[in-house]
Amino acid sequence: MTAWSRLRRDRVAMVSLAVVLAYLSLMVATAAGLLARDWAREVAISHAPPSWAAGSAAHGAPGEAGATDAAGARGVSAAPGVPAGPGVGASAAIDPPSIDIRDIDPLAPDYEAWAQRAAELRTAEPERAATLPMGADKWGRDVLAKAIKGTEISLFVGLSAALLATLIGTVLGACAGFLGGAIDDLLEWFYSVFTSIPGILLILAFAAVLRPGLLNIVLVLGLTGWTGIYRLVRAEYMRHAAMEYVSAAEAVGASAPARMFVHILPNVAHVSLVQLSQHVVSFIKAEVILSFLGFGVPLDQVSWGTMLAEAQSELITGAWWQLAAATVSMAVLVTAFSMLTDALRDALDPRLHGAGGSAPGAAT
Repeated sequence: MTAWSRLRRDRVAMVSLAVVLAYLSLMVATAAGLLARDWAREVAISHAPPSWAAGSAAHGAPGEAGATDAAGARGVSAAPGVPAGPGVGASAAIDPPSIDIRDIDPLAPDYEAWAQRAAELRTAEPERAATLPMGADKWGRDVLAKAIKGTEISLFVGLSAALLATLIGTVLGACAGFLGGAIDDLLEWFYSVFTSIPGILLILAFAAVLRPGLLNIVLVLGLTGWTGIYRLVRAEYMRHAAMEYVSAAEAVGASAPARMFVHILPNVAHVSLVQLSQHVVSFIKAEVILSFLGFGVPLDQVSWGTMLAEAQSELITGAWWQLAAATVSMAVLVTAFSMLTDALRDALDPRLHGAGGSAPGAAT
């Protein structure tokens, strides 16, 4: 019975697989510009609440640019004595410095001209929405569009970094476990150096040296996350190198690289595959932490980490929806990926399926 047949019988695994595929589809669609293309556009008032929570949500702090109440949403000025332009609606925000200037010198000669020009500009702007399905941030950007766009960035970083770390760990583990000798000693020393430093400190050290960017984040996570894969692959190669099917391949003239990557690798690939899926989860969480601390994606891009960083200041005004959107998006993906990883490990492990324990020799 194949591993896919075992996996397909697990309902939890199939639901998790469907969730992961849905997130992957979102990533592809946003990368192609089909979804969340205008995530950075200011389409609503500052801290516009979700549509289903509009009655009880705070719209923003008093005096804040773009802040409004129920009267402001109907086009009434947020400051007494300063009229809002006709048809301005919720976008009629009054600049606090201008109010201070008028208080200091109500007869300032340039104030009336400035007020008229400001009213004309506000009238020309498209009216902003008072609510959105998942609310808006302090700049009036759609939180739902940001969460969808953040899926692309976070999932791309997790997948790319996991692939890089799995490639490095598998190749180095194969060389150390199969060749042994001085090469094994050198790689073991290299492995010991990396593992002697706490992982989060090593990641932060690399991230502090490199400039924020997607490629640099992938490199930082991939170059620091290969050690666990290396250790497991090395142990598997040491075990398989002494088996009869490898000796038979050597007897018929197979070279060392052929024995490593043609004969042994198919029998230990399940270890790398499971580690790959596990590292996707850990790297997504690492990217969120780095972006939250300011070492992640650039300022002109959005990820779940940058959304959480913005949300910590928004909670003061009661705007909790950006925090909820980023947290729920990440939690659903991480949970589905973790469940799929557990099911995949069970489906690929030959020791859990009777006669599969003697499969290594038959794979060649």
